[in-house]
Amino acid sequence: MVATQPPSTASPAAEAPRGKRPLTRRQQENRAGLAYLSPTLVVVLVVVVLPILWTVMLAFQRIRLINLRRAGFFGEYTLANLKLVLSSPGFWSSLWTTLAYTIGATFFSILFGLVAALALRGAFRGRTLVRASVLLPYVAPVVAVTFVWEIMLSPQFGIANNWGTRFLGWDRPIAFLSQREYDASLFGWHFDVPLALLTVIAFEAWRYFPFAFLFLLARLQAVPRDLEEAALVDGAAPTQIFRHILLPQLGPVIALLTVLRFIMTFNKFDDVYLLTGGGAGTEVVSVRVYQFLTARFDIGAASAQALVLAFGLVILLVVYLRFMAPRVEGEED
Repeated sequence: MVATQPPSTASPAAEAPRGKRPLTRRQQENRAGLAYLSPTLVVVLVVVVLPILWTVMLAFQRIRLINLRRAGFFGEYTLANLKLVLSSPGFWSSLWTTLAYTIGATFFSILFGLVAALALRGAFRGRTLVRASVLLPYVAPVVAVTFVWEIMLSPQFGIANNWGTRFLGWDRPIAFLSQREYDASLFGWHFDVPLALLTVIAFEAWRYFPFAFLFLLARLQAVPRDLEEAALVDGAAPTQIFRHILLPQLGPVIALLTVLRFIMTFNKFDDVYLLTGGGAGTEVVSVRVYQFLTARFDIGAASAQALVLAFGLVILLVVYLRFMAPRVEGEED
């Protein structure tokens, strides 16, 4: 009679090689999560982190296009680029221009988006088509819309000057995009208006108000109608309904939009450059960085100026996270 040996019932831990403990379920999940995240981490490292480190390194080295090959981690570091940028003529004026351009464009884009969201909130025939048409300035190519504005505002054949001289009583055409200041009068007071800068601000507000429109309309759709109906029954005026019911609901969204639009506009380059090329008092810091890079071939100074621009945005982000984010999230200080 042949004896049969029962099958082995040894645990996986007993079968593991000596000196190695088996992985727990939590450790296996952590390793699997890292494996899934590793492609994203590599992309962020290559696309975001390394260019930032390269820019910081160039900002503290006297590097021009002719000696770019000398740039390296062990190069000769100096503060000469920052000194050159901060003391160069036109830097502080361009910074103030950037702030005025950013604040004006952010304010009016959110204001126009709020007005459009309130106007297109209710139901009416063709609402979907109208809402889709509102998004046209935001989705259209920037080259196309800037070309349309240049043609429209042209002093020679633009429709704005044509209508102005024919119907509004203008004595001569106005160069909206190439005239730095315009002498205006109001009730006997004469003052200079930064015409080109206001035109660029108007373009920025027109182009990006659909961005605010989408956010605000989505929040308005979530406001219960019962609140407004109860206020109407109590005899509240439309302005009171907006002030006491709708505006508190829109406050967090407006705060978030303000930060997003401020950051996006503060870094804006293509709109200003395509419209005016940075001339006529519209030289923002991003255009100035481009001119340092292409006209002077001073890579180190351009990097230093970009670093100053990024430092200002970091300060803005810290202020937002300190004073506005807790209110948005409903937290207590």
